[in-house]
Amino acid sequence: MLATVYRIILRTQVSLGRIAFLALLASVGLVVGLAIGVGDVFDRLDAGTNLINAFGLSLYAPVATLVLASAALSDPVDDGTMVYLWLRPMGRWKIGLGALLATWTVTLPLVLVPMVGMAVLSGGGPSLVRGTLLAGSLAVIAYGALFVLLGLWVRRALIWGLAYILLWEGFVAIAGDNAQRLAIRSYTRSLLSDATGVDLFLADIGVTASVIVPLVVAALAFGLTAWRLRRMEVA
Repeated sequence: MLATVYRIILRTQVSLGRIAFLALLASVGLVVGLAIGVGDVFDRLDAGTNLINAFGLSLYAPVATLVLASAALSDPVDDGTMVYLWLRPMGRWKIGLGALLATWTVTLPLVLVPMVGMAVLSGGGPSLVRGTLLAGSLAVIAYGALFVLLGLWVRRALIWGLAYILLWEGFVAIAGDNAQRLAIRSYTRSLLSDATGVDLFLADIGVTASVIVPLVVAALAFGLTAWRLRRMEVA
């Protein structure tokens, strides 16, 4: 039953419009990465790290994950197909797990391939590629679970998700040490900084916490998704 849910949600998530939008957004970062790599840049590792931080982790990864994850459960609810999943003899937590696995399946390559491409094109070297892979993967895991929950919990999840990304993580969370610890970006940025040795603004969280906290966020978000699925009714 879990495999069926996974396949159904996977098919509904991937659309030409979403893929085209994400490809266009990714191309901006790739062009900038190429410009760094072929340009007269004194420190390509520094420039590449700042590109991955400012564009990849701060914009592309969360937005790409939001576009796909928020649709995982909201689309079936909106178009009425959720009721067919509801009627299957299985625990409702499996619907949430299927949505989450489908989201990660689609989003991980769509995020990591362009971001690694940016790192390679910038000429930042192996440490930048490794940091990009680790930070990008944890970003997708945490944002994916969080935005699957958001798509189930509220209408217009895209708007609420963008508000979180742009307003909370972009402005409020840079106000100080306490606020930054409530932003996923702070942990992924710290991992990137540790991997490359490049100092980044508010990237002072330890490696252990930077790995564990996004995983805990994902686990808590999935738990809330399962709880919400058990309590809600779909007509």
